[in-house]
Amino acid sequence: MQMGERHFDPVTQEIIEGKLIAIVDEMGIVMARTSMSPVIYEVLDFACGLLTADGELVAQMNGITLFTGTFGRQVKSLIARFADKLADGDVLLTNDPYAGGTHACDFAIVKPIFVDGQILAYAINVAHYLDVGGSVPGSLAPNATSVFQEGLRLPGVKIVRNDVLADDILHVILENVRMPDVAMGDLTAQIATVRVAARRVGEMAQKYGFSTVFASFEHLLSVSERMSRAAIAALPDGTYHATDTIDGDGVSDAPISVQVAVTIAGDTITADFTGCPPAVAGPINCARGALESAVRTILKALVGPQTPSNEGWFRPLTVVAPAGTVFTAEKPAPTGWYYEGSVHASELVWKALAPLVPERFSAGSYSSLCVVYIAGEDQSGAPFIHIEPQHGGWGASHDRDGANALIALTDGDTYNYSVEVMEARFPLLVKRYGFNTEGGVGAGRRRGGYGIVREYQILSGKTSAYCSFGRTKTMPWGMEDGQNGSANGLQVVAADGETHHHGRSAHISLNEGDVVRIITGGGGGWGDPMEREPELVAADIKNGFVSEDIACALYGFKGRNAQ
Repeated sequence: MQMGERHFDPVTQEIIEGKLIAIVDEMGIVMARTSMSPVIYEVLDFACGLLTADGELVAQMNGITLFTGTFGRQVKSLIARFADKLADGDVLLTNDPYAGGTHACDFAIVKPIFVDGQILAYAINVAHYLDVGGSVPGSLAPNATSVFQEGLRLPGVKIVRNDVLADDILHVILENVRMPDVAMGDLTAQIATVRVAARRVGEMAQKYGFSTVFASFEHLLSVSERMSRAAIAALPDGTYHATDTIDGDGVSDAPISVQVAVTIAGDTITADFTGCPPAVAGPINCARGALESAVRTILKALVGPQTPSNEGWFRPLTVVAPAGTVFTAEKPAPTGWYYEGSVHASELVWKALAPLVPERFSAGSYSSLCVVYIAGEDQSGAPFIHIEPQHGGWGASHDRDGANALIALTDGDTYNYSVEVMEARFPLLVKRYGFNTEGGVGAGRRRGGYGIVREYQILSGKTSAYCSFGRTKTMPWGMEDGQNGSANGLQVVAADGETHHHGRSAHISLNEGDVVRIITGGGGGWGDPMEREPELVAADIKNGFVSEDIACALYGFKGRNAQ
C-alpha cells in the first residue's frame, strides 16, 4: 500500500501510540467486566491486541505473555484463508493450534477494521474457554493422544456476518461444549471487545486521517526494530547452548531431553531447536506458533522488558526448528497442555542467555503452571469446572534473591483466585495458602524464591480432578554454583490421612472431605551459598523461611549469638 508523503509530527505519533495502548487496555477492561468464566474475569486468562492490515502486532494489553507471538500468526492465517472475502461487519473465529494458535480452549476472535472501505487494522481477543468439549470436563485430558480428544476446533470461520451472529456456527459451538451458557457469555464478551476496538480506531482515523495512522504504525514498528537491534548488537557474538528435561508427557513418565543453540551475530539473534525429539504421544507438545511466541517472550525480556510489545521488536529474531517436533507439533498431535512444553522452550533460551545478562535473567524457576482441574457437581447438583494456574518460586539473579510466589513465565499478568471468590463459586474450602517452606529453595549467594502450598478441601461427593505438573523430577537449575530448586507436586490427602502423590494424572477420584494439596517448587540459587551474607540468612530465619539447623547446613550459619 502506498501511503504517500507526509510531514512527520512526533507529537501526533506519540498521541497515536498512546491511543493504541489505551484501546487495547479498554478491550481488556470490557472483557474482564462482561465475561462469564471465572478463569477469564478473575484469573485474566486472555489478551487483546491490535495489528496492521498485514497482520503485524502494534499494541497488546498486559495479558497472557505467551499470546504475544501468536497474534500475528493467527491473523495472517485468517488473511490467507479469506483474502478479499472480508467485509465491514465481519468477525472471525479460530482456535486451531496448527494455524498460529495454542490449544483448542483458546478462542481467538478477530475483527477487520475498515476505514473508508479499506482495512486499516485488525483487533484480536484470545481467551481461554472453560470447556470446548472433548473427552473430559475442561477439555484438557492429560493423557490425550490425539487433538480429536481435545474438543471442538474451528480453524477460521465467520462468527459474525454483517454485524449479525452466525446462528449455524453458534449452534455448533453450543452443542459441543459442556457449559453453553458460560461459553455464550464469553463469546459475546470477546465480540464486544473487538467492536470497541473498531470504534476507537475509527475515531482515531477520522481525526488524524487514514494515511497518518497507517504511517504511524510503520514508524512504531521501525523504531522498535532499531531499539531491538541495538540491544542485541551490544551483546557479544557467539553461540550459546542449553539443555533441559521435560518430566514426561502425560502418557509416559519417560524424560524428554530438549536443547537449543542461540546465536548472536551482530544485530540478529537465532534460536535453533534442531535436535529436539519428535512430537510425543501426550499433550505437552506445542505447535510452531506457540514455540515462536515462547522465544519472543525471552527476546522481549532481553531487549526491552518495560516497553509495550509490537512486531518490530521481533524482526531481528529467527526461530529454527524442524517440523513435527515436540515444539513444532503437527496435526493430529495433541497440544492441550502446550504451555507445559512451550515453557521449556522459553527456559532453554533463558538458560542459554542468562550468563550474558545476569542483571536481568535469573536461575531456573518452577516453570510449570501446575494446573489442576477439579470438576463435578456442587451441593445443589449443578455442574462446575474449576481451573487455576498456580504461582511458584523463581530463580535468583546475580544480585537479588528470587521472586516468591510469582506466576510462571508463560502466563504474564494473570492471577489466582481470591479465597472468597473460590469458596463462593465452587464446593471448595481453602484450608491453607502460604509459602512452601518445607520444600525449600535453591541455596546460593542469592537464594531462589519460594513456591506455595494451596490446599482445597472437597465439599461435594461428586467430584474428580486431573492435573499435569512439570518439574516434578528435574529441578529448577542453579547458576554459578548455586543449588537447584525444589519440586512441584500434587497430593491428595484422604479423610483417613493416607496421602497420594501425582504429577501428570488423567483421573483422580475425590471424596467429600478429601484435601487437594498443590505444591509449587522453589527457584534455583545463584552463586556459592557460603558467600551469602549472615544478615540475609538471619533475616530468612526470622521470617520463618528456613530453620537455624538448615541455615547452618546450607550456608555455614553460626547462629545469631556468633555474629
